[in-house]
Amino acid sequence: MVNLEETKYHVDFGKYYVRMTDKQKHYLVVRSVIDRILAGIALVILSPLFLIVSIAQKISAPDEPIFFLQKRVGKNAHCFNIIKFRTMKSSAPKNVATGDLADPQIYISRLGRFLRDTSIDELPQLANVVNGDMSLIGPRPLVYTEREIRFLRRWYGVYQVTPGITGWAQVNGYRGDTSIRMRIDCDLYYIENWTLMLDIKILLLTVVTGFINKNAY
Repeated sequence: MVNLEETKYHVDFGKYYVRMTDKQKHYLVVRSVIDRILAGIALVILSPLFLIVSIAQKISAPDEPIFFLQKRVGKNAHCFNIIKFRTMKSSAPKNVATGDLADPQIYISRLGRFLRDTSIDELPQLANVVNGDMSLIGPRPLVYTEREIRFLRRWYGVYQVTPGITGWAQVNGYRGDTSIRMRIDCDLYYIENWTLMLDIKILLLTVVTGFINKNAY
């Protein structure tokens, strides 16, 4: 388990940093290529759905943008703009994690609620996968303002892997309002046990639980 008090004021990386094996590093390169191919195919297949959602967005709120961009922290702690279907009104605070909002429900639109409940709002992230900023499976990319867990991810070496659309934390029901301790423990479990079989397990759990576990994506 993570001891936040012990790690909070350290500024160097020590014995707690998880070192990736050569096998894992090789798998990372191969998986990146596979991810981009699969994401590209998925974008083509889902293009009619994207068109329908885009039309629905403009009908429900003509003055609002179709997509939502937000700064997230990716591999090697480099920032990128994640892309999702807009689910919140333009009055919502920018670059703030949903779990950090006092009452996020007041900002979510009616169509946005449906998109979130069905996880359709997450699908544009396939473009992030094609671009190489994300993988299909990996730790959830953090909002830039989530400073404490960002530090712990750097401390433990989580940033060695590319963040994913779905991951070990999501299939276990953890989300942005889950404690930092539980989320970082999931991140650690993933990078310590990261293999092709674990990724397949996460993918299957996402498919099986996706419609009942709204945190899977």
